[in-house]
Parts: sequence; structure tokens; C-alpha cells
Amino acid sequence: MTDPQQQASLEALADTLSACADALHRRLMRALRRPAPGGALPGLSHGVAQALFENELALRQRANTLYLDAAVLAAGGLQAPQQQLTELSARAARIIARLDRVKDLADLAGELIASGAALVTGKPEHILPALEKLKHRIEDL
Repeated sequence: MTDPQQQASLEALADTLSACADALHRRLMRALRRPAPGGALPGLSHGVAQALFENELALRQRANTLYLDAAVLAAGGLQAPQQQLTELSARAARIIARLDRVKDLADLAGELIASGAALVTGKPEHILPALEKLKHRIEDL
């Protein structure tokens, strides 16, 4: 893969993490505006909502870091894990749109953040376990 292709691939990952943050934001706003009978997201207290919004912000920050560090990461031989995280993030964005349990939203957002952070470190020993945890979380949902 040439450097321009690697750059585009890393930007695609950042785009998917941003899409996950967007999906999380839309889901939270929908729950806050129109709670279903008994609450669209049971247990969505002010503190929980704030924590989920902080997860959204962390996803956006992780995406921004990937945009900024794309050239460095592309040169580090991380194409395969990056592609896997891009695919998992795209699946996660679809799942976030339909989740109703606060715990599931928080857990999935946390796994996305951890996986993005692991990739940013560029250390393979951190990347693969984080991707496996994210993959298992998505499969469970």
C-alpha cells in the first residue's frame, strides 16, 4: 500500500470513529428528547448522560488524533489492525443506533475508545487485545 493509500485508510478509520460518536450523540439526544414509557434508556440520569457525552467526546478526540497522526501511523505497519478497527467501528455505529441499554452504550463506547487509543500508541501488544475485546463486545450485542 502506498503512502497516499495508507493516509486515506487511516482517515477512513477516523471517519468511522467520528460516525460512532455521531450515532452515540443522536441516540442520546433521542433518549433525552422523547423518552419512551418507562424511559427510552432506563437509568439515564444526568450523571449517566454526562458520562456518555464524555465518551462521545473521547471518540471524537481519538478520531482527531488519528487524522493528525495518520502519516506516522501508516509508516508503522499497522494497516491490518487499522483496517480491522475500521470495520468494527462501522458495525459499532450501526449497533449504537439501536441500543436501548445505557450499560451497552457505555461499554461499546469504552471499547471503541480503548481500541482507538491502542492503535494510536502503535504498540502491537496493546492493539490486538483491544481489538479482540471490541470484536467480542460487538458479537455479544
